[in-house]
Amino acid sequence: MQIHLKTLGCRLNEAELETWAQAFQAKGHTVTRNLHDANLVVLNSCAVTQDAVKKSKQLIRRVHRDNPAAKLVVSGCYATLNQTEAEQLMGVDLIVGNQDKNQLVEKVLSELNLDSMPAMSTEPGEVSLFSRGRQRAFVKVQDGCRYRCTFCIVTVARGEERSRSIQEVVDEINALHAQGIQEAIITGVHLGGYGSDIDSNLVELIQAILDQTEIPRLRMGSLEPWELPEGFFVLFENPRLMPHLHLPLQSGSDSVLRRMARRCKTAEFAELVAKARATIPHFNITTDIIVGFPGETEEEWRESYDYIKNIGFGHIHIFSYSPREGTKAAGLPNPIGNDIKRQRSRALHELAENLKQTFIAENIGTQAAVLWEGQSEILENGLTRFFGYTPNYLRVACDVDSGTALENRILPASLLQAEVGFVKAKIS
Repeated sequence: MQIHLKTLGCRLNEAELETWAQAFQAKGHTVTRNLHDANLVVLNSCAVTQDAVKKSKQLIRRVHRDNPAAKLVVSGCYATLNQTEAEQLMGVDLIVGNQDKNQLVEKVLSELNLDSMPAMSTEPGEVSLFSRGRQRAFVKVQDGCRYRCTFCIVTVARGEERSRSIQEVVDEINALHAQGIQEAIITGVHLGGYGSDIDSNLVELIQAILDQTEIPRLRMGSLEPWELPEGFFVLFENPRLMPHLHLPLQSGSDSVLRRMARRCKTAEFAELVAKARATIPHFNITTDIIVGFPGETEEEWRESYDYIKNIGFGHIHIFSYSPREGTKAAGLPNPIGNDIKRQRSRALHELAENLKQTFIAENIGTQAAVLWEGQSEILENGLTRFFGYTPNYLRVACDVDSGTALENRILPASLLQAEVGFVKAKIS
């Protein structure tokens, strides 16, 4: 059976997709990049914003329109929070809620009466990750969150915290490395809460991965800036742990953070950033910011803007607040008008670009080990341009003679100059 996998939303959704791909292959099925070839389509939906809900519904309809003969399975946060609505969408054959994601492959094969061919699972075949053009893999290590930020619907959709065992994670990363994967990115809804339910913690997990695997690069996904265990930043002294953290700040105003029910004050966040940058030169800190949260006064907005400017970020994901039914923030007084939200968003985008260019400039003239990816393009001069990422997650490009193979290799490069969308580099 040919299976096509699609996802919207976070890295955790991407990690789940890869787990399903491996499990379907173990049952003897094939993962295809071509939707039209598929007998079965599995879609991992998103509901983090109202726009994400809209996009999830649009994608479900488009998949069914483009391949009406394929069985269509929908999972993820939209399907979990809006199960009745999702079940009624044209073409949907099965809904698998977040609580059953770990059994998705088994449920799909049994409830849709799809034949498995386990004898084929021992035969060599194209690895699902590479069939989707990947040199890195997302590895889900935990799900759920025990906190309730007032704007967040994901914690409602994902439920309580559940951690995978250290051995299970280590085994998965070793298997991925054996398939040729060079970088593993560990992800979770509340990654910093890893181990809260199994008497462990994130430091123990990372240390075990570094000790018991040989994968060249390990990276962490989005990490809430609180509850980081003792010894966390010492881990980055190992060069296999990439010096990049995505720490969602959400606002640079403490009074707004209190209304959001965030667990980290601005002074504590600044201390974390200082520790990271003291550990590794050019440590890249990226973040999320919500503009126009209910009640955000002009004074709070200026306070937030100035704080963000002072901290400096390598990249900022900017969201204009939109109310989500089922969250406490949806009922907060003094909503911000769309004109003000657009104005603040534009100002923050300009600041974010300036901060990004400043960080890039600080890296020009340095050398970095780059993981070169499959994405490439042929230039008019006959050279081939390859793209890749530095350890601190700068996107770089290198022009080489046609026929030079860089894909999935880690090679040192000199960072030469900033271009639009990447940094020009030369293989050292």
